[in-house]
Amino acid sequence: MDTITFDKLLLQTAFCCMASDGHIDSKEITMINSLCEKSPFFESFNFQNEINELVVKINANSKEFIKNYFDILKATEFSEKEELAIIDFAIQTIYADEQVEYAEIKFFKNIRHRLNISDEAILSVYETVYPDIEMFLEQDIITETFLEKITSQYLESAELPMFDTIDLTSFKNDNPS
Repeated sequence: MDTITFDKLLLQTAFCCMASDGHIDSKEITMINSLCEKSPFFESFNFQNEINELVVKINANSKEFIKNYFDILKATEFSEKEELAIIDFAIQTIYADEQVEYAEIKFFKNIRHRLNISDEAILSVYETVYPDIEMFLEQDIITETFLEKITSQYLESAELPMFDTIDLTSFKNDNPS
């Protein structure tokens, strides 16, 4: 398992959520870049270099890349503030392209069940912003064995394409501010 700084873990969270449906949308990239620019966790950070490093890694071995990400989440102790940041990056990325796919919800549930934060804490922050957030929290992953099984099923069924590197200049022109 790799070690990773928290800022890179947040970026990897957003990147994995973006890629989980097999498509990288320009709205998702714009959202992730914006989240990184606004977050206090990112100080001297080259978004384009970092995200393209993730593209190279996922293209090399997508299933191992995702598994390693899940292993890091499971093995790391986070504060509630850090867990809420992970949840925030995941949710905002999933909603960024305005199409919530089942694969993204399933991926989110894999993230959620590797964190210690309560559903109530998540709901208290996101229920008014995302009224359908409860579908992300539905308890269909009950035991550790079942979690491993659903993770394995996701990794076996996920057919992620080879992604192109990301050139931010082309996405900034798509999103008028």
